[in-house]
Amino acid sequence: MIDIFRRFNPLNILWLAILLFILRAGFVLFAPAAIPLPLAEPFVNTILPVKIAGILEPGISVFWAGIVVLVQAVLLNYLINNHNLLGRPSFLPALMYVTLSGLFTPFLVLSAPLLCNFVLIWMLYKFLDLYKAEESKSLAYDLGMLAAVGSLIYLPFTYLMIVIWIALIIFRPFDWREWVASLIGYITVYFFVGVIYYLNDRLPYLRQIWAPLGSTFAMPQVLDKYDFLLLIPVFAVLVLGTFKLQENFFKSYVLIRKAFQLLFFIVLVAALSYYVRPEFGLSHFLLCTVPAAIFFAYYFLYAGKRWVYETLFFLLLASIIYFQFNNF
Repeated sequence: MIDIFRRFNPLNILWLAILLFILRAGFVLFAPAAIPLPLAEPFVNTILPVKIAGILEPGISVFWAGIVVLVQAVLLNYLINNHNLLGRPSFLPALMYVTLSGLFTPFLVLSAPLLCNFVLIWMLYKFLDLYKAEESKSLAYDLGMLAAVGSLIYLPFTYLMIVIWIALIIFRPFDWREWVASLIGYITVYFFVGVIYYLNDRLPYLRQIWAPLGSTFAMPQVLDKYDFLLLIPVFAVLVLGTFKLQENFFKSYVLIRKAFQLLFFIVLVAALSYYVRPEFGLSHFLLCTVPAAIFFAYYFLYAGKRWVYETLFFLLLASIIYFQFNNF
C-alpha cells in the first residue's frame, strides 16, 4: 500500500476514503449511545445566537469526523507538496494523517481538537510562507488571529502563540514588531469577544475565559496497557524515522530543516497543553497528528527496504482495527 501512495495520483483519494471507512467501521459497532464531546468552548455558546451541539449519535459523529479528516488530509497533502517539504510529491502525508487520526477510538468522533486541525493546517501555510516573505508583520498578525480563533474552539490552542514566536525565531531574523503584531492579532479576536460581553452586561466575566490556563499541571492518565501495545508500531516508525531524518538532515534544503524543527515544537507544545482540558482525554492529542503525519510521511517516502516499511504499516493498521473490535 505504501508504494501506491508514494506516487502522486489523484485516484489515491478514493483509497483514502476506503481506508477511512475500514478504520472506523469497528468503532461504530461498539460505540456508546451518545458522545458528549463539545465542539467549541462553553463561553462561545454565550456569544452565539445558535447553540453549538455537543452530543451526537455515534454514527453521525463518526461520519462527519471522517469527512473532516478526509478534507484535512487532502489540504495537508497539498500543503506539503506545494512547499516541496518532502523533496518530491506523493500522497503519503494524506495517508499518514488518515491513519494517525484513527489511532485511538476517541480520535474517531467529531470533537473540538479535530476541528482545530483546520486552523493548525492553515497556520502551517502561514509558517512556511514566513521563510521567503520580505515583510512578515502581516503574516505574524494573521497567525495571532488564527491562534485566537482556534482557542475559541478549544482553549489549549492558545498555546500555539508560543509556537508562533518559536517560528519567528526559526524562520526570521529578530524583529520585535513581528512579535508584537502576532500578539495584536490575538488580542483583536478577543477584543470583539469583549465587545459582545459588554453588550450583554457580562464584561466582568471575560477574564474567566482564560482561568483554565492556570490549572495545576498534571501528567495525563489516559493510556491503558492495551493502548501501549497499539503504540509499539508507532514508536518503531518514530525511531526509524528519526534515524532517516538525521541521515538526510544536512543534505536537505534549509526550509525542510527549519520546518521539521518547527514541527517538533508543535508536537511538544500541543502535548503539554493537555492539562488545560483533561476531560477531553486522548482526543486532545489529535492536535499532534498533523505534524506527526508529516514526520511519518518522510520516513515512508525514503525508507529503503520495502518489506520493513510495508510490514510496519500493516502492523499499525492491523493493531488499530483489532483494538476497535475488542472491548476486553
